[in-house]
Amino acid sequence: MANPLLKLPLNLSRVLEGNELTTLDLQDSIMQSLRLILTTRFGEHKYDLSYGCEIWDLDFELIVSESMWEEKLRMSILSSIRAHEKRLANISIDLSISEVPFSHYSHRNAQIKKQVDIVIKSLIVKTGEPFVFQTKLFLSPLTVA
Repeated sequence: MANPLLKLPLNLSRVLEGNELTTLDLQDSIMQSLRLILTTRFGEHKYDLSYGCEIWDLDFELIVSESMWEEKLRMSILSSIRAHEKRLANISIDLSISEVPFSHYSHRNAQIKKQVDIVIKSLIVKTGEPFVFQTKLFLSPLTVA
């Protein structure tokens, strides 16, 4: 494969054992890229400070208007995907915020957390086929569902 799409995190012990790194198909590679964009804070990527999205900054912001908060986050995600995921075109993002019960093995009682449901719809540039990515993030602190 000329330019393999590698699965992150890289398992370098495979190379030391004489095996090849794990590769992904195009759709899985794009999904991995989108997850990374969504969970990376602006300024965290050493070589590209614009990589990531604003969810980290919005995570602890007091939500006065839910619709304004959602639109601000939607635009941040859209801008970042357009800048950093060139394999997608005609990108649209739907997101909604809700409160849901959240339990974790380290907590005795369930908590109420804000959950952001994100649906990204687009076309894969190379093939022209439709692409849909869905995820849920819990806020304060940010957690991947």
